Amino acid sequence: MSICFRWVSNLSSSTTETLSTCKTYGSLPLKPPLISSILHLPPRPRFQLLIRATAAMETDQSAVTSTTANSTNPPMKLLFVEMGVGYDQHGQDITSAAMRACRDAISSNSIPAFRRGSIPGVSFEQMKLLIKLGVPHSLQHSLDIERVKSVFPYGKILNVEVVDGGLVCSSGVYVEEMGDKNDDCYIVNAAVYVGY
Repeated sequence: MSICFRWVSNLSSSTTETLSTCKTYGSLPLKPPLISSILHLPPRPRFQLLIRATAAMETDQSAVTSTTANSTNPPMKLLFVEMGVGYDQHGQDITSAAMRACRDAISSNSIPAFRRGSIPGVSFEQMKLLIKLGVPHSLQHSLDIERVKSVFPYGKILNVEVVDGGLVCSSGVYVEEMGDKNDDCYIVNAAVYVGY
């Protein structure tokens, strides 16, 4: 029995190569062989998808920056993205949930590159932040953006974008002594884009 494969390989954006291979077996193997072992394919680059995602993210980020920042702020060069989740289980305060989400995003990171001059020509004072919050639509009007901004100890905040997201669910308990109006728990997601 013969097994044949044919595939097209993209060598670059303008060059493709069509390859095929066949392998003959005396009898049908009990366990199908791995395609890579039959074809003797070179390993795919592990970071190919990551590079594409990063390029797409930079494109998306520059579009966000150019449309939301005023004309005195040039587009930000994105270094990394921090993500967090915040909850307010008692008191039903969406701003508290958003502040916790931002704290969660930045709390387990250290950014020595800005202080130590690891990026040539970039100092600590040039750090820029873009904040994106996923907040339940019905609660967005209650969000205090200035209180959310107070979470960030340094960096120039270019924009805070609020989009539909997060969650309202039951905490399972109503505790009047803790300021509860009901048993709702508010959840907010945060993405903090850091660059210069």
